[in-house]
Amino acid sequence: MIAELTFEELASLMKSAAGLTVKPEDLAGRPDATFADFGLDSLGLLGIVGELENQLGRSLPNDAERSKTPRDFLDLVNTVPTTGA
Repeated sequence: MIAELTFEELASLMKSAAGLTVKPEDLAGRPDATFADFGLDSLGLLGIVGELENQLGRSLPNDAERSKTPRDFLDLVNTVPTTGA
């Protein structure tokens, strides 16, 4: 189970769930750029949320699919308690 989602794992999710190749160092270097700047649309982000929920075995907050930047997404996902999964 993922203890804390990293930029590397987010880049991997972007590839597997949205078919978008982004280097982890690009996400880390521009964490406040919008997902749209990386070519990710809202449906792609929804796919990432679904994939991550499947991996974690629990739901993420409703706001996860409305995150605008990688930093917002990681901050939100990494504040969700891991108990009860």
